Formats: sequence, structure tokens, C-alpha cells
Amino acid sequence: MAITVPAAASLAGRPEATVAVTATRRRRIRPPQTVIGRMLLSIVGIAVALVLLYPFAWLLAASLKPRGEVFDNRLIPKTLQPSNFADVWQQLPLLAWIGNSVGIALLAATAVAVSSSIVAFGFAHFRFPGRGVLFGLVLATMMLPGAVTMVPIYLIWKETGLLGTWAPLWGMNLFGSAFYIFLQRQFYLGLPRELFEAARLDGASSWALFWRIAMPLSVPSFVIVFLFEFQASWNNLQAALIYLNAGSPEDFTAPLGIAYAMTKYSPTNGGHGDYQYVMVAALIVTLPMLILFAFGQRHFIDGVATQGRKG
Repeated sequence: MAITVPAAASLAGRPEATVAVTATRRRRIRPPQTVIGRMLLSIVGIAVALVLLYPFAWLLAASLKPRGEVFDNRLIPKTLQPSNFADVWQQLPLLAWIGNSVGIALLAATAVAVSSSIVAFGFAHFRFPGRGVLFGLVLATMMLPGAVTMVPIYLIWKETGLLGTWAPLWGMNLFGSAFYIFLQRQFYLGLPRELFEAARLDGASSWALFWRIAMPLSVPSFVIVFLFEFQASWNNLQAALIYLNAGSPEDFTAPLGIAYAMTKYSPTNGGHGDYQYVMVAALIVTLPMLILFAFGQRHFIDGVATQGRKG
């Protein structure tokens, strides 16, 4: 990978260090060599996979059941009712919920990935007084519980008059995230500084150093941040509950919409217990995340592997 740090410059003329690095690179976790060992490993792997897949299998089975059998815990439905997948679109504004969630998640993920990349590059590349203290203060913000800043942030958005819009759900991401800044800074620190010095000699500006050198070489870290934030925004019920709950159900995000459907169909609120539509909706809203991970998993795995090699 181009974003790993070559050790040749610091180890030149030191054969003992070169041998140590070579030995480290050759270290691998060896799989079991015996038949019994491989069988035990396979059994453990299958068991873990089944445990992780059980909730999804239960949800799929429940989405195919009639109203009276949703919670009977059968993985093979006694009565199949595939019409649930057609009826849910008339019962709930599911398409609007998915569209709102996709739009908000894309804005939030793009904003935080770009802003965090810019700040992280500044901390990694530039030398200025107080850099360590300032970076420590950025990391210290991760120690603040969300409940501490919830009310002040709400009051800020209230003063701007943007309550009930998408802005509060993604606008704060324009200022970056401490965790993502830390993550991407580690990638930028792994880039050879000689690349930037050579570009400086050719007259490249600071923005060109970031946009034309650092960003292309750190695509795995950018994709990791994008995927993490997309998932976080997609599953963010709390923010939607605070800023969108007073509006029309068509303006809800997918998590808030499913919570609304649970209340709508609850017998205690006058519903008839049609929870099969909730199960169908919950199953459908998982698909965008599966699709996104399927397209981004190569960069995701490359990014994790690169971090492992640097650590």
C-alpha cells in the first residue's frame, strides 16, 4: 500500500534493524495444522456466525407472518404471508422515510469526512506552536457525554430557526469529529514527508498538498470515516426524535418512522397489533447499509489492514 511508512530511510546501514523489521513482517497467525484443530475452528466459526445471523433470520421470518403469528419465535413461518411486503407501502410512508434517511446520512457522512480530513491534515503536516495542546483539547472533547451538550446544541439550533429541518441532523458535522480527526491524522502521519517537500519545491500550495497528494493516498481512511458516519447517522434515533418529531410523519427518518409505526399499531394506542408491517419496514431499512458496505468493504478492509501494519 502507498500509505504505509517505509522504514528504509531510518534503517539504512543498520542490518540488525532490517532483520528485525523483516522478521516482524513475516510473523503470521498460523491456522491449526491438524484435522481436529481445523474442524474445531470451523465449528466455532459456524456457531458464531449462526448467533450473529439469528436476529436477522428472526426478523425475516416475522416479516412473512400474519398478524397473530409475528411473535411466535418460529424461524420457519407456519403461515406465509408475502403480501406484507406489498401492503407496507400503503400502510406506512416508508419510501419517504428511506429517502430522508439517505439524504441526511449522505450529507452528514460527506461533511464530517471532508472537514475531519482537512483538520487532521493540518495536525499531521504543519508544525506550529501549541499544536500538541490544541490536538489534546480536540481529543478531550470525546470525553464529554452527549447529554452534556444536548441542551446547548438544541438552543443554538432553536435560535437559528432551523428546528424541524434536516440541518440540525448534519450541520454540526461541518466542524469535524474528534474521533475521525484522530483516525485520519494517523493515516496522514504515515505518509512520507518527502512527497510534500518535493511538491513544495514545485510550487504546490497547502491546499494542493492536501487535495492532490494526501487525499488520493488516504482513500481507505476516508471511506472508513464515511461508512462509520453514514451508519451512525442512519441509526440516529435520538437526534431525529429531538428535531423532527413535531413534524409530519412523512418528514421522519427511518428509525423515527419505525418508532412511530410501533406506537401506531400498539393496541394501547388504538392500533390492531399489525406489527408485521413494522418487521417488514425494519428489514427493508437495513438494505441500504448492506449495499453500502458491499461496495465499500474493499476499502474498509484495506484501511483496517493498513492501520494494523502501522501499529
